[in-house]
Amino acid sequence: MGKPTGFMEYEREAPAESGPLLRLAHWSEFAVPLEEEKLQRQGARCMDCGIPYCHTGSMLSGLAAGCPVQNLIPEWNDLVYRGLWREALERLHKTNNFPEFTGRVCPAPCEGSCTVGLNGSPVTIKSIEKAIIDRGFAEGWVVPRPPAVRTGRKVAVVGSGPSGLACAAQLNEAGHSVTVYERADRAGGLLMYGIPNMKLDKSYVQRRVDLLAAEGVTFVTGTEIGKDIPAAQLQEQFDAIVLCGGATKGRDLVIEGRELDGIHLAMEFLSRNTKSLLDSGHEDGAFLSAEGKHVIVIGGGDTGTDCVGTSLRHKCASVTQFEIMPRPPETRQPGNPWPEWPKVHKVDYGQEEAAAVQGDDPRRYSISTKRFVGDEAGRVKELHTVQIEWRPDDQGRFVPVEVPGSEKVYPAQLVLLAMGFVGPEPTVLEQLGVERDARSNAKAEYGRYATSVEGVFAAGDMRRGQSLVVWAIHEGREAAREVDRYLKDSKG
Repeated sequence: MGKPTGFMEYEREAPAESGPLLRLAHWSEFAVPLEEEKLQRQGARCMDCGIPYCHTGSMLSGLAAGCPVQNLIPEWNDLVYRGLWREALERLHKTNNFPEFTGRVCPAPCEGSCTVGLNGSPVTIKSIEKAIIDRGFAEGWVVPRPPAVRTGRKVAVVGSGPSGLACAAQLNEAGHSVTVYERADRAGGLLMYGIPNMKLDKSYVQRRVDLLAAEGVTFVTGTEIGKDIPAAQLQEQFDAIVLCGGATKGRDLVIEGRELDGIHLAMEFLSRNTKSLLDSGHEDGAFLSAEGKHVIVIGGGDTGTDCVGTSLRHKCASVTQFEIMPRPPETRQPGNPWPEWPKVHKVDYGQEEAAAVQGDDPRRYSISTKRFVGDEAGRVKELHTVQIEWRPDDQGRFVPVEVPGSEKVYPAQLVLLAMGFVGPEPTVLEQLGVERDARSNAKAEYGRYATSVEGVFAAGDMRRGQSLVVWAIHEGREAAREVDRYLKDSKG
């Protein structure tokens, strides 16, 4: 611990961002990196406390508390403070295969569990992590490291999202021959097509995919297992299979008028936008455009925010975001103590941009959509809504109750459903005969990852349901360990 009093001497300083109106003119990342001296001061704020909850990676009250990949945060904070950047990178890569992803898109549960945050502002852990890996690539420290020896065992990884990539990286490092199958035309899964470019520039995703390929991982894109290749064929050709296909089945809103044109699941909107951007800079027109339209985004999470930011870059007429839950409080409540994830009101980039354009936050809380109404051509033209209150029922469970007289009509020519995901698509699981849990996920015990089918494992959202990128990386790494053990045990 190089600076015992750093947390008392220095204030939290996060990287600046270009102004909302400026960044709406492009699709590039907009964070402005801190200078090295300022980053060192931020590293000095880490207390190196006796019990660093920042890297515990536990689940409290259903939410992540601390870092799921258990990054050695106090160690690399101190190394940054002392200017030992290469050593900091080595510490970071010990636990996290892809800090360039988590440093950009992770909501940073580590900061929610930072001890400094008990009485002040937490350490800027996420921005320091990003700075370490970005410097590592800039200095040429991150290079392909193929294994010296191959085991002769072959593993198929289905899905190239964060869990699939992490699993492939670890298995390849152990010397196994890994083939990753991806149904999209580019590898990366959620990282490539589910997260907009302004949050995660796709050059960083491709750079890591290229690095893994240089280390010996084989990527087969444009190939859907269960459709283009029968799942049983993988069982014949590989010694083990790891299912990392994600929870890609979107939650729908089945109400009156759902069949109207102009109503889409959020991922269709986001993925087509990014593909068109990468393919042609939107010149091909192969995306759902929000230009000139009144847009309603139903869902208040990160995906909803991404829909807001994307719609604004399309130059929509207006964008409004519906959230069925009440507005969160400004500060932690007694029932949400540290080190739990702080359930407080936050303003993300999309809301900040909408406020700059429209004059106010686009979110409307405690609101429920009753029906969609269309025009003569069968296209959506408006939404009918009602305000709700959350009240306890006879069993003490809080349920939504409509507020009389609160009905309202919103104009809309584009509606985006961003209400999360209900589970994985079933094709591969059905073809392999994998047992599923009550939520339709692949049934596999946490920490072991083995499914009901011999030699078939599952990790990430396909096993645990919709979750964070950092949890997917954690599960991909752990599943690789279990597959490696399986292959060694079955070698004879």
